[in-house]
Amino acid sequence: MSSPRPTVTVRSVPTADLSTSELDRLREFLDTAFQGQFGDDDWSHTLGGVHVLATVDGEPAGHAAVVVRQLITGSRTLRTGYVEAVATAATMRRRGVGAAVMAETERLVRGGFELGALAASEDGARLYTARGWLPWSGDLAALTPDGVVATPGEVVFVLPTPATPAPLDPAVRLVCDWRRGDLW
Repeated sequence: MSSPRPTVTVRSVPTADLSTSELDRLREFLDTAFQGQFGDDDWSHTLGGVHVLATVDGEPAGHAAVVVRQLITGSRTLRTGYVEAVATAATMRRRGVGAAVMAETERLVRGGFELGALAASEDGARLYTARGWLPWSGDLAALTPDGVVATPGEVVFVLPTPATPAPLDPAVRLVCDWRRGDLW
């Protein structure tokens, strides 16, 4: 028998409005959720945008961050709400926390960007597909100091928004901007 769905409280807050202790607690939550596979570059990618924080009974239960990136498809550069550090506490998985976090994340993306995008794990891909995110089927690349470099093996999903220029063709190449660490 599955556990009942908890009451999830979700709030959105810019990085700048989180206190040092809140940031420390968030980093600890993400380190635990990603089982020690959340490095300093991953943390850096999470900062500077808006965090979607979920709690259950006052305890951290889920997180996602929306940060600004520029993605290039064809001849267009799209202002993109890039979703980082999507995580749910192990005890809260498959109980509606991830869906609550993603609903608010998608509201933020649709309200302020030409496109939403994220890199997905195998488990995450099922959630994103069910929520209407589209897998990018074209080649992926990054604009690096050495020029455009292919990034094979990445799994990227996009979320068109009301501001997405038509037509959006997920079969063409998608290029992300440069950053240290994981490019996607």
